[in-house]
Amino acid sequence: MPTLYLLRHGQTEFNLQHRVQGHCDSPLTELGVAQAHAAGRWLASQGVRFERIFSSPLGRALATAEVAREELAAAGWNDVPPVEPVEGLIERSYGPFEGGPASDVPSELWDPGETLVPYGGEGSAALRERIVATLSELMASSGAENVLAVSHGSASLQFKLAWERLAHCPQDVSLGNCCILVYDFSRETREFINTAIVNQTI
Repeated sequence: MPTLYLLRHGQTEFNLQHRVQGHCDSPLTELGVAQAHAAGRWLASQGVRFERIFSSPLGRALATAEVAREELAAAGWNDVPPVEPVEGLIERSYGPFEGGPASDVPSELWDPGETLVPYGGEGSAALRERIVATLSELMASSGAENVLAVSHGSASLQFKLAWERLAHCPQDVSLGNCCILVYDFSRETREFINTAIVNQTI
């Protein structure tokens, strides 16, 4: 059965400053780079050979993907695929709140429901539909048995919530920087089954 490894990006400067990122960007911190290396080493330790590596086009996700890819190559793989940016993996838009203090957002940051829509942001229903459609299409059309996709906190949470009813592992788990969510995927039903959530301990 095809397997998806969904990786959240490493810690960023905005994470430390409790600022809203969304579609704006912030570089990885030194810890964020270390988290990405740890995630890559964990992925390499699983003995999985990825046929495709996808990433949100935002810099923090692409940087995380490239560091993880370096670790896969360092493990002795000579055929590690390149990182492919995919627009559908981008974080939700927070509209006018992006770049500002997280405390200014008039709702819970990662799962604000539809509160952001009147401000021009992306609601949770639309984000969930987008991230599910994007990953379903990537898994179904790529023909790959093992896929690594790098995305963001709120986007990963909405994907997890979409499939928690089928999960085979505990769901009451935080999605820390560089956490990895592992899913079995059925091309016949286009359903995802969460088999593990792995947080990096640095």
